[in-house]
Order: sequence, then structure tokens, then C-alpha cells
Amino acid sequence: MSKILAITNQKGGVGKTTTAVNLAASLVATKRRVLLVDLDPQGNATMGSGVDKHELQLSLYDVLTGRCRTEKAIVSSGAAGFDVLPSNADLTAAEVELMTLSRRESRLREALAEIRPDYDYILIDCPPSLNMLTVNALVAAQGVLIPMQCEYYALEGLSALMDTVTTIQETLNPKLVVEGLLRTMYDPRNSLTVDVSAQLQSHFGDKVYGTVIPRNVRLAEAPSYGLPALLYDKTSRGAMAYLALAGEMNRRMASSANRVKSSA
Repeated sequence: MSKILAITNQKGGVGKTTTAVNLAASLVATKRRVLLVDLDPQGNATMGSGVDKHELQLSLYDVLTGRCRTEKAIVSSGAAGFDVLPSNADLTAAEVELMTLSRRESRLREALAEIRPDYDYILIDCPPSLNMLTVNALVAAQGVLIPMQCEYYALEGLSALMDTVTTIQETLNPKLVVEGLLRTMYDPRNSLTVDVSAQLQSHFGDKVYGTVIPRNVRLAEAPSYGLPALLYDKTSRGAMAYLALAGEMNRRMASSANRVKSSA
């Protein structure tokens, strides 16, 4: 059964979409089957995966509003090797429509249940705000992956996000956990970066991934070519960092599975 992860942070510009696309490609490189769900109406994860959001016949909007089955809307990222449940500006309308639909918070969970056995990982790229789309992601997911920059205001935003996760746990998805915190745009020469990183590790312990994602020009350039960094420049520091993250996640998943077996 696949691991469903919501990649989210209510603060924008922290590398959510970069993480979603590059982690998807890196997990594929480790022989995992991956679906990337673009839950942001901007459609950046869709475009960054090499899928033209303007040419979509069907999208996540059609799935959430019951216009088509999930499998019908899934497309391939091509050479990157993962599948995409794509989005474009139509998804903005879904937010409004969801408010009038039954089971509005669990639409995405129900949609993913149809295709979940086909994948090892399902990654959900969330919008940078707490709205009905993000709530759907948190209800559908087992874990939350939080990309964040090591800066002062990031800690403030993290506190708000943890409150949101707690609320979802108490009301809609008791199985939701914080899977991990990923330090992005990391520059060890910056003393504030090092200080905030130390605070994170002190407070969250092993929830903080050992892998850090550096500031890297290749990571910034790759989306304009519709490619993850692994295909754009596989020797870049950014590509190597996301490969390392994929390996760390696989080891965590295997360790968790072994713990479950040993306790059974």
C-alpha cells in the first residue's frame, strides 16, 4: 500500500513545488512507483513535470467534482517516469464548488483510494494557504512533509502549520502525522540558517531530515524546461540532494514497516 504525503507549508516560496517534482523523480530513480498530485491552481508542479496545463483534457478539478474517475485524469511525466494528476486554473472553481458538495473534506481521499494500490508513493503538492484544497490533502494523507527555509519568520509559520495539523488530527484524520521537516535553500555560511536549523533539531529531533537542500541555480532553472533537476543536470548539487532525500525516505519507510512486523 502506498505512502501518501502532503507537501505543505502555509508560507509561500519555501520550495514546496520544487520538492514535489524533484522528490517524485528521485523516488522513481530508486525504482519506486510515484504519483504526483498537483493541488495548486497555479499548476506549477504540472508544468514542472513537463505537462502543459493549458492543454489538459481532464484535470484534478474534474476528479474532485465527480466529473471523471481518477485514473482517467492521470497523465505521464514522460522521461521523468512518474505519473501526474494535473491541475490548472480550473481548480480555483473547485474550491467554491466543494463548499456545496457532500463529503467535501474527503473528496481527495476517496479519489486516491481508487488508484492507491498502483503506487509506492503519492505526493501531494499543496497550495500556499489553508483552504478547502489543503484540508483535502491533509485528510487524504498519512504524513505531512514540511519544506522550510531556516529563517526567523519560517518558525512563526511552522507554529501555525502545526496547529492546523493538530486540528485535522482531532477532527478529520486521526492517523495524520508529521512525516518530516525538510530544510530547503540551505546555506551553511549564514549564521541565522545554522541557528534556526539547530532549533529545529532540538525541538523536532529525528523528524528533521538529515538531508538538506542547498541553494542551487540548476534547481531554479529546471522548471522552465519542464524537467526535474535529475534530468536537467543530474550532477548538480540540487539533484544529488533530492536523490539523497529519496534514499532517506525509503530507509525510514522500510524501518517503519519492520517495526510494524516485529510488533505484530
